[in-house]
Amino acid sequence: MSDGNVAADQLRLFIERIERLEEEKKGMMDDIKDVYLEAKSQGYDPKTMRTIVRLRKMEKNARDEADALLETYKAALGI
Repeated sequence: MSDGNVAADQLRLFIERIERLEEEKKGMMDDIKDVYLEAKSQGYDPKTMRTIVRLRKMEKNARDEADALLETYKAALGI
């Protein structure tokens, strides 16, 4: 086997792995969407839930900084 074939085979394997992972990701995204729809049917607000999920991913100091900046902007705009 020449080096070109080995590199092509390796590249093909990487691409196939990525494709499988992308398919799994799509399935997971569909599952997440279903959970938000279920929560909405129970009276919860999906937009607010997404905000909470995003905030929980942040480290405390980054969240505190974002909160402080938001308060500064709100004060500047009289909100």
